[in-house]
Amino acid sequence: MWMEQQTETSEMSGIRIAIIGPEVLMQKILNCLKGFPSFDPIIKCYKQISEAGKLASAAAMEAEVLLFAEHHSYQLVKGNYRFEIPALFIPLTASGLYRSLFCLKRNHPVTSISVDSLTLTMIKTVLDELGSPEMKISVYENNVTPTEQELLSFHREQFQLNRSSCALTSSKIVTDQLNAEGVPSEWIAPTEQDIIVTLERALLATEWRRNKEAQIVMGIIHVDNFSKLTESLGSEQEVRQLRLGIHHVVLNFAEYLDGHLTQVAGNEYLFVTTRGIFERETGGYKRIPLAKKAQKSFGLLLSIGVGFGYSAGEAGEHARQALRLAQDGGGNNCFILREDESVIGPLEMTEPMELDLSLVDSVLVKRAESAGLTSIYLSKLIAHITRFGKLDYYAQDLASVLGVTTRSAHRFLLNWMDAGLVDIIGEEKGASRGRPRQKYRIQFLNGLIR
Repeated sequence: MWMEQQTETSEMSGIRIAIIGPEVLMQKILNCLKGFPSFDPIIKCYKQISEAGKLASAAAMEAEVLLFAEHHSYQLVKGNYRFEIPALFIPLTASGLYRSLFCLKRNHPVTSISVDSLTLTMIKTVLDELGSPEMKISVYENNVTPTEQELLSFHREQFQLNRSSCALTSSKIVTDQLNAEGVPSEWIAPTEQDIIVTLERALLATEWRRNKEAQIVMGIIHVDNFSKLTESLGSEQEVRQLRLGIHHVVLNFAEYLDGHLTQVAGNEYLFVTTRGIFERETGGYKRIPLAKKAQKSFGLLLSIGVGFGYSAGEAGEHARQALRLAQDGGGNNCFILREDESVIGPLEMTEPMELDLSLVDSVLVKRAESAGLTSIYLSKLIAHITRFGKLDYYAQDLASVLGVTTRSAHRFLLNWMDAGLVDIIGEEKGASRGRPRQKYRIQFLNGLIR
């Protein structure tokens, strides 16, 4: 607890690394961290390994990299959580096994052993080098992510059946419990060298991410209806005022991105920013905050192309290609072309609508919420339906609208069908031999189509 309080009061300016593990390992890890001054540690200790998931999930909100002190806790958490930042664990290596075997042999007559979290090949190699090649070995193989109780039961059973005289385990909690029960046990703890190597990997992972966030991004903004707007104006003075107004709106957008703006033509602008800022301000490449203001202030329709690249030249070329995609798509949209030439888009050109309950019957809203259609998802659906006038979606299309995976969209649709909110209205056979795609109609929102 004292270590967590210490990190909360320290001012963080370096790379924030969250360390999740038992308190018994923390002092050793902190000693190793002295050789990595660019790291600012966030210490999260658990007493039971079941606490690791919640600790890691909370730490991921403030850290740039997660480090699990035990491989066992890493396996358990990775099976239930998905993190947007690098997550590493301190591996169990031969050096840690040498130490634990030495301690075990020094204190107990070792004739056979039960082991978890290591492979039989690694154990046999170490025993051969120590001159104990004939020792009987029982290795835990029942579950990839075992609980502490499962490990405890395994070692206890092997000892009771005389299949092992001692236990080697990756869990300090299991080690302490076995010793308390009279089962000779030793904890396979990582050595300082294991910790240092893992910290080096963590440093490389975060530096790569920071370098990527600092990557140059170029964007081209084209005013689609500029000629039409100027033709409707009565004087040259009004045209100049329109140009100044557009320039002001676009300049504010560039400043919003902490970027630089250049006007390259009467109706075209080039902005430069960094990838990290652009990702944050667009909600993870989902929407362009400029579009709503431009349309509201001047009735502007914008085509925007954004390019990522390993050089400024490559980013600029990708921005031009992305702009062509936006214009070929009918204009008034935005595409991103990444450095690997994969495409993101179209991005939302307006903010999602606020949910207006007057648009939908309140009884249906309650039914939708009980079926897992939250106000956020319902808001996005209403915005899309009222904008494009469509009620029919494939799961892949719906996933794009809601900003979820196709798998999640399928799960949502099943729940909504059970609640009588959507119907299957047809199928489409694909070119492959897979199952045909089903088309769904969002029946309960049909009142939005005029």
